[in-house]
Amino acid sequence: MNDFSGLLWLIVLLLGNAFFVAAEFAVMSARRSQIEPLADDGDKRAIRALKAMEQVSIMLAVCQLGITVCSLLILNVAEPAIHHLFVVPLELLGLSEALAGTTAFLLALLIVTFLHVTFGEMVPKNVSVSKADKAVLLLAGPLLWLSVVVHPLVVSLNWIANIFLHAMKVEPKNEVNSAFTAAEVQTIIASSAHHGTLEAADAVRLRKALEFSNLTAASTMVASDQVVTLERGTTVQEYERTVGRTGFSRIVIATEGEFMGYWHMKDVMAIPDDRYRQPISGIELRPLGVVPEGAEIEDAMEQMRADGKHLARVVDTSGKTLGVLFLEDVLEQLVGEIDDQNQKRGIRRENRSAQ
Repeated sequence: MNDFSGLLWLIVLLLGNAFFVAAEFAVMSARRSQIEPLADDGDKRAIRALKAMEQVSIMLAVCQLGITVCSLLILNVAEPAIHHLFVVPLELLGLSEALAGTTAFLLALLIVTFLHVTFGEMVPKNVSVSKADKAVLLLAGPLLWLSVVVHPLVVSLNWIANIFLHAMKVEPKNEVNSAFTAAEVQTIIASSAHHGTLEAADAVRLRKALEFSNLTAASTMVASDQVVTLERGTTVQEYERTVGRTGFSRIVIATEGEFMGYWHMKDVMAIPDDRYRQPISGIELRPLGVVPEGAEIEDAMEQMRADGKHLARVVDTSGKTLGVLFLEDVLEQLVGEIDDQNQKRGIRRENRSAQ
């Protein structure tokens, strides 16, 4: 093999090594959340990428095999060509044959190592990690094809490796793990907010969502002795004054301490003005939902939404009412303070406020 062929093979092998390095990091770093929507839309490259990510053990074995073969061939094919290119000039400079040979070998080794590490390893690795989603779409197809070509060899090597892993009590993984615990997600949110890739308000909202699951109906409810109530025979005037004083648009109606239901502000506002000072009648109480005290807050919210209830009694195991859970309070745990527009603009009608 002449020197020109050796240099040409050096370029080819460096490209081959770069491909396997890039493919290895792309398969490991790509996010399924970015690839799956494309696959659902029928993108063939995304479908191949998911297939590669689901066979990560085999894909890594192919990459490692390719990197090893390319590295060995670079040393055995390219190094002698570069070595020969340096020997002749060094001998012309007056160095002895032995000294020229040793110097040429060291120079060739240094150059090949530099090219191999820089362009065969570091550059493709960093590009692939930075653009993992795009890289896996580009490289997964050729990698899958190569895995078919060397399938018997790769499966055998992977089987032997798994034997040693089991001996060390390590469970081999065939798919990239894309799931995170709540604590890990909180760390990701904090890091993203710190580096400015996530707005502070969004970070707070996400943290609240993660903390949401730790709450129960009992921890979020308003205790019975703190619930604002009115008696069944209350007048329209008393109801509107209570709403104006508290800012609540829904008032629980009680009889001898028992919560019977509630009226919404708009129910009462529909009563004619001539009955302003009369007991409320002619409108039905809206029933309260019922949730157990130990229910996780998301389960309680789902039950209230399914039942179409904005308020629910929180009961213990014996059925005793411990308090009232307001859907608004549940939502505030998730998204923060909710401004009640009814509270802002008030509810008293102008013609009634003068009475």
